[in-house]
Order: sequence, then C-alpha cells, then structure tokens
Amino acid sequence: MTVFVPPLKTGLRATLLGIALLAMTGCVAIYRNHGYVPPEDELNAIKVGVDTRDTVLEQVGPPTSSGVLKDSGFYYVESRMRHYGPMEPKVVSREVVAINFDKRGVVSGIERYGLEDGKVIPLQRRVTSSSVDDKTFLRQLLGNLGRFNPANALE
Repeated sequence: MTVFVPPLKTGLRATLLGIALLAMTGCVAIYRNHGYVPPEDELNAIKVGVDTRDTVLEQVGPPTSSGVLKDSGFYYVESRMRHYGPMEPKVVSREVVAINFDKRGVVSGIERYGLEDGKVIPLQRRVTSSSVDDKTFLRQLLGNLGRFNPANALE
C-alpha cells in the first residue's frame, strides 16, 4: 500500500529544511587572519649583534610597523579573529615579534609576545572630529552672518 503525499506538503517540508540549514550555517565561526609574523626558522637566522636593519629586511621582509624614533625596532604583528554571525568579532590570538636595534642599527634583541603576555589592545586609527557636526552648508552660512563686524572688514 502506498501513501500519497500532496506536492504542497513536500515543497513546504523542503523549504523549512532549507531555512533551518541556512540558519545553522549562520552560526558557523569564520576565522580571519591579519598581519604577518616571520616563521621561527627565519628568526633563528638573525644573529644578535651581527645583523643590521638592511640584512633583517632582506631575510625577514618589511615589518608590519616600526617604531616612531629612528633607532627603534621593527614590529611584526599577526592577529587571528573569530566571528560568529551578528556578534562582534573577537581576537582569538595575537602575536607580536619585536626586533630591537641599537644606535648603530645592529640587532640588539628579538622578543616575542602573545595575548597571554598582556591585555588585548585594539588597533585602530584616531580621527580628529570636525566642528561641523550636523550642520548643513546653509546653516553654516547663516550662522556666520551674525558674526560679521564691518569694522574688521575696513582694516
């Protein structure tokens, strides 16, 4: 004996199954890697007290960032972030390799830091806010009319 299932119910079941699968894929973690840290074998090739800035650039490559002062070091930063659906991304791991130089430009030390060594510091740019917040061109123009002083114009 065969059971007849109307096509409408089959289509509805398939649609609901598809929606459930789509909702579940939104909960899968997405990982993103940012930056670059040289591998251990490249760092071992750098000799403290022998290599200079130029030889480090040749062996390891350009740094993610460098110090503000001329004699400061090179910094290689790598971050791994996890993102779940609509939630804010979270830093899972961050590694910083600092190659320090002395005044002659010779390597004085190589240090490696991770999240376990300190707090997570958000890497972001600072932007100076303008004084024209929420003011249209017409509002700025009419606002300047009240500040006009004819005595200043004659000088």
